[in-house]
Amino acid sequence: MTKYVIIIPDGAADEPLDQFEGKTPLEAAQTPNMDRISIEGRQGLVKTVPDGLEPGSDVAQMSLLGYDPLHYYSGRAPIEAAAKNIRLGLDDWVFRCNLVTIADGMMADHSAGHISTEEGSSLIRELARNIKDERIALHTGVSYRHLMVFKGVDFDVRTYPPHDHIGKPVEKLLPRGKGSDLLIQLMNQSQQLFAGHDINKVRQDLGENQVSSIWLWGQGKQARLDSFRKRHGLKGAAITAVDLVRGLAKLVGFDLIDVPGATGFLDTNYQGKGQAAIEALEKYDLVFIHVEAPDEAGHERNAEAKKQAIERVDQHVVGPVLDALRRYESWRILLLPDHPTPVKAGAHSAAAVPFAMAGTGVTGILRAGFGETNATKAGLRIEKGCELMEYFLKS
Repeated sequence: MTKYVIIIPDGAADEPLDQFEGKTPLEAAQTPNMDRISIEGRQGLVKTVPDGLEPGSDVAQMSLLGYDPLHYYSGRAPIEAAAKNIRLGLDDWVFRCNLVTIADGMMADHSAGHISTEEGSSLIRELARNIKDERIALHTGVSYRHLMVFKGVDFDVRTYPPHDHIGKPVEKLLPRGKGSDLLIQLMNQSQQLFAGHDINKVRQDLGENQVSSIWLWGQGKQARLDSFRKRHGLKGAAITAVDLVRGLAKLVGFDLIDVPGATGFLDTNYQGKGQAAIEALEKYDLVFIHVEAPDEAGHERNAEAKKQAIERVDQHVVGPVLDALRRYESWRILLLPDHPTPVKAGAHSAAAVPFAMAGTGVTGILRAGFGETNATKAGLRIEKGCELMEYFLKS
């Protein structure tokens, strides 16, 4: 039986930067193990975000798992609700509920300084106690990422992901459409509650970003995906610290493997993820490894941090896992970012991303290191991202 591994350094793709002498962070990083995959196997470009959809990890990773977002996508929040085992009725709506920092009328920080889970959950629970509306339920998450569920409310709204609009006027980012008045009312209520809150006073004293408001976005209704095992005959597992990816994994029937110290941020346990993947290969046919760190560095517009995160993924995840795979008689590995998160913009992009795959039965196209430039030169481009999985497994 062939063993398969997919490694996703989230948001690692980028644009050429002057500080790296015209190279992208991925090209400037020291990535001998990623290069081994592209040199020994094949690389190319894949468009993971279909035209007309927002370039988020929800759409992109659904696509690269082999599910067409144009058919299956119902919103980001329903996927995260699945991760938390939140049961949604057919008419229920769920929204992502960020804790954000607003300064001088601008969206200053989508994560309120990557607030701790303890602080963030405390604020969400206090807000829940103050909302006197039985139609609304709040569910705590990790750090700044939480969920709000509405029963008996009909929405037709446009909302805006805060991480893609840093530095922009909040007034232009407020929800619009049917039901938006209720959302804005709740956001205003949170601002009144958080202003002068003890948690914010401590954060101010420590020089950390304060929580100004909740931010509601990513709405949708109940999500459903076909079983990956029924589609491909493979038993899968996922390693991630992010509820979005955990939700997608649950929806397709993957088991979830928790790694102590996996944070979904730059300080995540890279080595632990690599080791957990190696151990999982003994039990599973396919192991899906997601590392959020490069994406977070992109949102912070920190090119050096992004480069370092990519190097840690290469050293602690790609290298050990690739070496472990080689011990199996038949194996394949696929490496790619889900979408670009260019440092200059600090926001996601819908541009095609480089991918590289190697292993049993895979022949090379361009024997060169992994990166955006070489992937373009390879001349292989997959226009529908949802077709990449079949190409990886069966080609």
